[in-house]
Amino acid sequence: MTEALQNLSDALAQTVTAASPSIVRVEARPRLSATGIVWAADGVIVTAHHTVQKEDNIQVGLPDGQTVAATLVGRDPTTDLAVLRAEAKNLTPLAQPAGAESMQVGHLVLALGRPGQTVQATLGIISALGESWRTSVGGLIDHYVQTDVVMYPGFSGGPLVNAAGQLLGLNTSALVRGVSLTVPTVTLNRVVDMLVKHGKVRRGYLGVNTQPVRLPAGLEQQLGQETGLLLIAVEPGSPAEQGGLLLGDTIVAVEGSSVQQHDDLLALLSADRVGSQISIRIVRGGQVQDLSVVVGERS
Repeated sequence: MTEALQNLSDALAQTVTAASPSIVRVEARPRLSATGIVWAADGVIVTAHHTVQKEDNIQVGLPDGQTVAATLVGRDPTTDLAVLRAEAKNLTPLAQPAGAESMQVGHLVLALGRPGQTVQATLGIISALGESWRTSVGGLIDHYVQTDVVMYPGFSGGPLVNAAGQLLGLNTSALVRGVSLTVPTVTLNRVVDMLVKHGKVRRGYLGVNTQPVRLPAGLEQQLGQETGLLLIAVEPGSPAEQGGLLLGDTIVAVEGSSVQQHDDLLALLSADRVGSQISIRIVRGGQVQDLSVVVGERS
């Protein structure tokens, strides 16, 4: 037993050592530093949005002890992610990102941080896993990942790694109060790519407020769904108004995909549809009809 524990202890220490060159200190708020993950060798750093409280005079502490200037590339408050570009080259990205399929409740994990000069670590387990969910401000997180790791001051923005040293995601204490959550790698890939390309996360926009409503029995049978989205407000001049949507219409499908909850609509207004014409199926006056609407971009 003693030997097994010693081997586990040595393996965890080696995991921390191997990941250390890919973890940086982020100085972008008063008094308390945060942590960042080296995303690309040319200086791209990903960290937690809530730790970046200023947009100039940002400093990044590198693994070799140097402190260099960094600029804010972009941020997405809805997923608590921010991308910086440090004035550094030949950095070491954290290798071998792992997908959600590799995670199980009960797996040992390490949360790593560099709030000071050296890397710190805390050990825990994955305590809960779930499907995609939306944050309180509307950001899409592709998988729910909760751990029991203690988020010490300055650990936000740092990586969660498994026993093999693979990146599972970015740790944040800001998405749900009192809960240690991890933004998984699939979400990191999607959001970081958009921030690097556009400086922001592009989101489709119709300009409507909705509420789910039960469809009449005849329409339920015709459409094969129980509910739709009743339009309770249509913004003047919005893409919805320009496309002919009216107060009191009920959206039941977008591009052939069923819409029954507001999250369904948000999911179908993806970044790649901004500026594109889409087909929206509605119920108006008890009759089903299709309209064409050009998706706007939420500012």
